[in-house]
Amino acid sequence: MQFHKYISRFKCSSINLDVTSFSVSLLGIFLQRQSFYSAAATEWRTGPSAISSNHLDLVNDFTKYCYQRDLPKAMKALDSMQKHKLWADSITYGELIKCCIAHGAIKHGKRVHQHVFSNSYEPKTFLVNTLLNMYVKFNLLDDAQALFDQMPERNVVSWTTMIAAYSNSEHNYKALEMLIMMLRDGVRPNMYTYSSVLRACEGFFNLKQLHCSIIKVGLESDVFVRSALIDIYSKWAELNTALNIFDEMVTSDLVVWNSVIGGFAQNSDGDEALNLFIRMKRSGFWADQSTLTSVLRACTSLALLELGRQVHVHVIKFNRDLVLNNALLDMYCKCGSLKDANSIFTRMVVKDVISWSTMIIGFAQNGYSRKALTLFETMKTSGIKPNYITLLGVLFACSHAGEHYGCMVDLLGRAGKLEEAIKLVHEMKCEPDAVTWRTLLGACRVHRKMDLAEYAAKKVLSLDPHDAGTYILLSNIYANTQRWEDVESLRRSMRDGGIKKEPGCSWIEINKQVHAFILGDKAHPQVNAIYRDLNQVIWRLKEEGYVPDTNFVLQDVEGEQMENSLAHHSEKLAIVFGMMSLPKQKTIRIRKNLRICGDCHVFAKLLAKMENRSIVIRDPIRYHHFQGGACSCGDYW
Repeated sequence: MQFHKYISRFKCSSINLDVTSFSVSLLGIFLQRQSFYSAAATEWRTGPSAISSNHLDLVNDFTKYCYQRDLPKAMKALDSMQKHKLWADSITYGELIKCCIAHGAIKHGKRVHQHVFSNSYEPKTFLVNTLLNMYVKFNLLDDAQALFDQMPERNVVSWTTMIAAYSNSEHNYKALEMLIMMLRDGVRPNMYTYSSVLRACEGFFNLKQLHCSIIKVGLESDVFVRSALIDIYSKWAELNTALNIFDEMVTSDLVVWNSVIGGFAQNSDGDEALNLFIRMKRSGFWADQSTLTSVLRACTSLALLELGRQVHVHVIKFNRDLVLNNALLDMYCKCGSLKDANSIFTRMVVKDVISWSTMIIGFAQNGYSRKALTLFETMKTSGIKPNYITLLGVLFACSHAGEHYGCMVDLLGRAGKLEEAIKLVHEMKCEPDAVTWRTLLGACRVHRKMDLAEYAAKKVLSLDPHDAGTYILLSNIYANTQRWEDVESLRRSMRDGGIKKEPGCSWIEINKQVHAFILGDKAHPQVNAIYRDLNQVIWRLKEEGYVPDTNFVLQDVEGEQMENSLAHHSEKLAIVFGMMSLPKQKTIRIRKNLRICGDCHVFAKLLAKMENRSIVIRDPIRYHHFQGGACSCGDYW
C-alpha cells in the first residue's frame, strides 16, 4: 500500500523520526486523494472478508470529516459506522476527540467513547489516554477515573494525566495517592508527573519526600521539575530554599528564571525579585510576558512608580495578554497614579472581572468613591458579573477595612453612628477578629469616643497581644484623661512582653534611587539641608495657622520635646526631601510603613496648599492625595 510504503521507507532510514507524528503529517498529504481513503478503509476493516464499496466510502468520509474538524458530519458518519460495525484507526478518533474538546461537545465525546469500546473493539492505549484527557478537560473526573480503572494497560501518560487532573482540581490527597499507586504498578514517573504532583503538596514533610525522590531519579535538573520545585517552595514561603534550588546550577531556561522571580514577587519580596530580574538581564535572557508580570508585581509591592513606568516601556513591545494588562493596571492603581491606571483601563480591548475590580478598588483606595461607584454601575451594564472582590471594592469606596463586616463597621463609624457599629459587632454570626475591633477603634479615635475606644483597644489586645500600635493609642487615651496609673501599668505590660513600637519609616524614589527616612533620621547624606528646610517650612506653616497636635506623641516627653518629636516624623523628612529634589510640577510620592498620624496629615494638607504641590502618601491603610489644602480621604482613615 502506498501510505505504508512511505512509512516503511522512513523506518529503514538512518534518520531518527517519530513515526506516529510523521504518519499524521503524511495523512494531510493524502487527504485529497480518493485512493488513500480506499486504502485506509481496506486496512481498517473489521474482518478478513472484503469490505463493500459503500462501507469503504463511509469510512473515507468519516476520516475526511474528522481531519477537517467538521463535527456534525463526522458524528453523523460515526452513527452510520456504528450501525454497520465499522471502525477507523485510532489517530482519526484522536482527531475527532480533539474536535469535541474544542467545541465543548461533552455528549458527542461520550458517544465517541461508547463507539470505540463497542462490540469488543479494543482501542489502543494512546486513544484511551486521549479520552482520559477529554474527560479531564471537561472536568468530569469521576468519568475519567472510571475509564482509567477499566484500562487493561496504563502507561506513564495515563497516570500523569490523572495525577495532573487531581492536582489541578486541588484534590491533593488523591493526586499523591495516585503517585504511590503508579510506583507500585511499576510505572516510572517522568518530569511531567513530578511537576504535576509537586503542586499537590499540602505540607512541608510531603514536599521534602518528593524532593528526595526527584533527586534519586536524577530529574532535579529538568526544567519543568526545577521550575515546579521553586514554585512550591515559594508557595510555602520557603524562599531561601527556592533560591538555593535556583542557584545550584547554571540556569539556561527562561521558565526557571520566571519561577524564581515570580516566587519572590508573590511573597512581597520586591527587592529580591528585582535583583533577580537584573541578574537575568545580565545573563543574556530577554524578558517575556510572564517575567514582566512578576516584575510589575514587585514594583507594586514597593510602590515604585518610576520603575514601574520603565517596565511599562518593555510591556509595550509585547502583544499584551489579559494577565499582563491587569498587572500593569494594578501597579498604577497601587502606586497611586490613577490617571495612568484609567488610561490603561480605557484602552484595554478585553476586560475581565479582575480588570473591573482592580480599577474599582483603585478608585476607592485613592479616595475617589463616586468614580468607583459609577464604574461599578458601568461594569454591571457591560455584562461582566461582579464577584466578592468587586463587592468589597464597592464597600471600600465608602470605607477602608478589609473584610465584609469590617467594611460595614467602618461605614457606620465614618457616619459617626458608633452605637450602631458596636451593636453590629456584637450581633456578628462569627467571632469578631482583631481587624474588626481595630476598625471600630479607629472610628472612636476620629470621633473622640474615649470610653468606647478603651473597650475596643482592650478587645484588640486580647486577640493580638503584640499590637504595639494599639498599646500606644490606649496609653495616649489614658494620658489625655490623666489616668497616669493606667499609663504606667500599660507601659509595664509592654516592657514585660518585650513589645516595642515599630519605628516609622518612609520611602521616596528620586532619580531611580529609593531614599528611606526614620523618625529623627541623621543618616541621610543631605540631612543638614533637609532639617534646615524642614524648620523653615514649619515656621512658615505656623504663620498660616498650623499648630502641632501633640496628642500624636508618645506621652513620655513634655513641652518643646513633644513638638520636636512631631517635627521629625519620617513622612515630614521625606516630603521636604522630595520638595528639594523634584521640580514643582512633579508629584511627591511617599510610602510609609505605619498609618499616617493626624499631625502629619494636617502638615501635608497645609503644605500642599501653601506650595501649590501635589503630595501622595501611601500608608498600610490607604492612599492620601493631598492637593489644595484637602485630602482625598476626607480626613477619615
